[in-house]
Formats: sequence, structure tokens, C-alpha cells
Amino acid sequence: MAKSLVIVESPAKANTINKMLGEDFVVRSSMGHIMDLPGSTMGIDVKNNFEAEYTVIPGKKKTIGDLKKEAKGKKGIYLATDPDREGEAISWHLYNLLGKKKSIRRVVFNEITKTAIQEAFKHPGDIDTNKVDAQQTRRILDRLVGYSISPLLWRKVGRGLSAGRVQSVAVRLIAERENEIRVFIPKEYWDIEAELNKDKGTEETKFTAKLDKIDGKKIEVGNKEQAEGIVSGLKNEDYIVTDVQKKEKKKYAQAPFTTSKLQQESFYKLRFSASKTMRVAQQLYEGLEIGKEGNVGLITYMRTDAVRVSKDSIEGAREHIINKYGKDYLPGAPNKFKAKKSAQEAHEAIRPSLPLMEPDSIKQYLAPDQLKLYTLIWNRFISSQMKPAIFSTVSVLIKAGKFIFKAQGSQKVFAGFSVMYEENGEKAEKEKEKILPSLEVNERLILLDLKHSQHFTKPPARFSDASLVKTLEEYGIGRPSTYAPIIMTVVARNYVKRREGYFYPSELGMIVNDLLVKNFSDIMDYEFTAKMEEELDEIEEGKKERLEVLKNFYGPFEKDLSLAKVHMRKVKGEAVPTSEVCDKCGKPMVIKWGRLGRFLSCSDFPKCRFAKSIPTKVKCPEADCGGMLIEKLSKRGRHFYGCSNYPKCRFMTRKLPAPE
Repeated sequence: MAKSLVIVESPAKANTINKMLGEDFVVRSSMGHIMDLPGSTMGIDVKNNFEAEYTVIPGKKKTIGDLKKEAKGKKGIYLATDPDREGEAISWHLYNLLGKKKSIRRVVFNEITKTAIQEAFKHPGDIDTNKVDAQQTRRILDRLVGYSISPLLWRKVGRGLSAGRVQSVAVRLIAERENEIRVFIPKEYWDIEAELNKDKGTEETKFTAKLDKIDGKKIEVGNKEQAEGIVSGLKNEDYIVTDVQKKEKKKYAQAPFTTSKLQQESFYKLRFSASKTMRVAQQLYEGLEIGKEGNVGLITYMRTDAVRVSKDSIEGAREHIINKYGKDYLPGAPNKFKAKKSAQEAHEAIRPSLPLMEPDSIKQYLAPDQLKLYTLIWNRFISSQMKPAIFSTVSVLIKAGKFIFKAQGSQKVFAGFSVMYEENGEKAEKEKEKILPSLEVNERLILLDLKHSQHFTKPPARFSDASLVKTLEEYGIGRPSTYAPIIMTVVARNYVKRREGYFYPSELGMIVNDLLVKNFSDIMDYEFTAKMEEELDEIEEGKKERLEVLKNFYGPFEKDLSLAKVHMRKVKGEAVPTSEVCDKCGKPMVIKWGRLGRFLSCSDFPKCRFAKSIPTKVKCPEADCGGMLIEKLSKRGRHFYGCSNYPKCRFMTRKLPAPE
């Protein structure tokens, strides 16, 4: 009996599915994309309705040959690539290469479990051409921008530079945040607190209240003299309770993870970068060997902006909650969550696959990072179907002459969902949790001490993986599948440096960003980029034609490009004199711009081609070396500092030591 061929995009996924489908199926992998635009030319015929020239990716000819051989004589061919635009595009290319046969069907599933796989194969469909059009349009837009602006940057700044339609906008966010930090001027302010107690109170009834108002107006204490004057006036006042407000506050469970929320929380809780989060999530999705169970997909598809989950998974979560925590933690009806407008509701949120497997029951089969991420996803999903946490809050106003102090207390009286999952920042709130003594209106308090402390306003924080992903999502820039690649790209291009988990724009990133913002105001605009994402979504939904979107984009872009070729500042030709002399010919060295940023070049170029990195102001720590540390870039795109006397001195470090 002839078998059917199933094609997926990864060997791990093929291995997992193969064991679930049985002997009537052969499962093979395409090893990702098999076709793309050519690497050496633009591959877009702008004059012929933006016709794309797709070619076989180098190194994939053997894979395609093997798949064609495997397809011969098969009863049916099933394309089971991922349920998103990229997966649909891979299936479309496979469909064309295998001969557009009627026996080729598309199957889509959100989790790699036996039940989900068998159900998907009972209801095969056709390739979603709208999804393919959306993916192609994105690819063409990115190619038009990259292949048009990059050569311009080579001429104006340095060879080897590149620009990206979305990545360059991400660099702009980081560069503008850096400018905000540089121009920020700290503002001094002082807090004044009173340590109080009840009349004839005990050590347990002591509490602290903060000065809130003077003469009914919010107070701003700007210097030490003002603070000391207020403290002096407060020492002889009577402290009387004027208002006591008691409330019950509920904190509701959060939805299961979307891609962006998973990336944010895994950074905060696990210190995983966005790319590491997606890499580990991919492993959990595609399947791992779980003892006698064999290869099992542990989570649903990890590129999603939906918060919906299946009815079966909700029932599984509710059963787990009542068995482990009791009926007090289970709401009467399942919790429902509202998705944002652009969410693809055909997908599900990221959740554990069915049947549910507790982290402790499978921890011996998982690598440490896999267990950490799976536990995070498990806890978030189960907690999403639990009752809210309940807090008892008290707010007290205390009058001292013309001054009003405020004290607040909070106590968790029912853990609810927080017994399983605490959001980022919630632990800090818990630590600050304090219980006020029982107080009554008109009650006179005893002043124990007055304290005043100096503070300064802080500049905005630099972006981390978590905050950058959050901001990209809020601005509507990118989609779940692109957040991690955006970050990887801007770091690899040396436009952004990652230091201790936070992003700093490089000098090169700042200059390129400045040039692009001045010359390409549309593609560097946040709202314009978000609008393009919305139009791609509309193509996928069948509401817009790809050709309309491409024409509307290319007309204004072509005009900007023509103007930029003439008017963009040529940084490459600028040379800043220095006191350094050339090691080879003795002539003065100048600072120039190149692919990796600024560097020292001989002023007699091109006769003398000697060049070197600009040294930092930090001496090499090696004894008797005498060299200076210079910043370098590894083949993998990582920044490090090495000695200027290399190879004589091989000292290197990832973190620049403090100068002497």
C-alpha cells in the first residue's frame, strides 16, 4: 500500500510527528525555507508589478531533489509547515516545486500532540494564498528598502553597511532614548517622613507617614534648606488622624502568554534574551523525548499575538486547579481575556499542550533552560484560570497644623492566582507590603521622629530585550515572528551594543540613524511603519491587494531615494585630525568612518593604507604591557576589548575595566 508524504520545516518536528502518524506516513523536513530572493541582485522587477524572482537557496538543491524523489508514487502529499505567514510561504514554494499536484494538501495545527495532529489530517485544506501574499509583500518591501538604501550608505558612510525597513526604526528608538539620557538634567527633591505611634502604643503599632500636602496643595520640596525649615516647623505640631479609608482590592489573573509577553517575562524572570526565549520555545514546541511517551510537543505554537485558548485546555486547567488547590481557587466560570484588535484569533495563546504535564513530572527529561521556560509557561497558563488575589488596603490622612501626611497599608488576604504566578514587579510590591495599626478619625498620635532625605529624578532607562519588545508592540512595529530577529539584526550590524542586558547605540548606529531620519522621514516614522504592518495584516485577511500596497509605498520612497543620493551628508569623506602618527610612514593619523564605526587612518591614504581602531583611555591590565585597550568585534558580532599590542599581548575582556 502506497504511503503518504508529510513535509515539515525542521528535523525535530519531523521526528515528533513521524511517531504520531504511524506507518502509513513518511515525514521529511525542508530544513526551513527552500527558496528566497537572490542574494546578489534585488530580484524585484519594479516596472512589472513588482514581480519577485525567487531562486533556490544555496545548499538546498539536494534537499529539494530528495523531496522530489520521496514524492514520487506517494498516495498523497501533506504540507505541515508552521501556522503563520512564513510557514505558508514555505508550503507555497514546496507546492510549486513538487508540481502543483491535486494530491498536495495543506494541514495546520497549533500543537504537536497526537490528538491535534490526527484531527488536522482529517481536515486537510489548501494553501492560504492571502497569507502567502502578505509574506511576499513583507519580503519585497524589506528588499526594496535594504537593496536601495544600503549601497547609498556604502558611498556616504562605509562599505558593508545596511539598512532595514523595520530594524532601522528599532535603532531609532534606541538612539532617541540615548539622546534623552544625554540631555537629561537631574532635579533635586526631598522626602519628609514622620515616624508615628498610637498613644500608649507598642513596637508593633509604629508606622511611617509621608508628607503629602501643605495648605491643601501637593508639596514639592526642592532643597535642603526648605526641607530643614519644614521639619523644624513640624516638631511642635499635634498629629491628628483626619481620614481613614478601608477598601478591598482585587488583582486579576493575566492572560496566557502571547509572544511579546513571553519574551518580556522570560527576560525579567529568567534573564533570557528575546532570541534565546524563542530558541528554547521552539524546542518545546517541536518535541522532546519524554520517557515512555516518546517525542512530545510540550507547548503550543510560540509565535502568536492571540490570548484565546481551546475549550479542552481550559477544562484541563480547571481540573488541575481544583485537584491541587481546591474549589476556593476556581472561579465559577472560566476566565476570558480580550485580545488586541490586530491579534490573529485563529491562533491560540502559548500554553502547555494536552494532556497537561506538570513541570515536576518531566523535569528529568528537560535541559535546565527548557525546564525554566516550560515552568514559566505552565504557571502563567494555569494561573490564568484562577480566582483573583484579594488585598485589604488602608489609606490614612494625618493633619499636623497646615501639613497633611499620608500613610498607606496593604495586606494580601487571599492569594488567588498569585499562589502560582507573580508578575514582574509584584515581588517588590510584596516586600513593600505593610500593615498599619488600627486607627480612628480624630485619634491623636505620638511623633517619634522626623526624617528628611535627598533624592534626584532619574533619566529614562535604556531599553532591555523586554522593554524594547514591549515598546515595539505598543507602537505596532513588527509582529510576533519578528521581534527577536529585529533585535538580533541590529546587534549583529554593530548599530546597537548589548551591555549587561541593556542596549546602547554605537557611534555608527547614531550617525546612520541621524542620516536615515533626515533623508527618509517616512520609512523611519513610527506611525508609518505601524501602518505598513496593518496593511500587511489586511492583505492576509483578504481586505487589500498586495500590488496596491507596494505601489503606494514605492512612489514616495523612490522620490526620497533620489533626493538622498544628492543631499545625504557624506560622512565617509570627513577626516578629523589627531595627534597620533602612522606606525608605518610617520604621517599624521585622522579619524574616519567605516563599517564598524570610527577608526584611525593614515592621512596619506591611499598611498599608505595603515589603519587601526581608536584606543580607549584604559591601559592594558597586563604587567609591563604598555598597550591600550581597544574595542573589537568578533566574527559572531560580539563586542570585546583587546590590547593594542596584539598579537604580542593577547589580553581580552568583555567588560571594559575602569580607567586608573
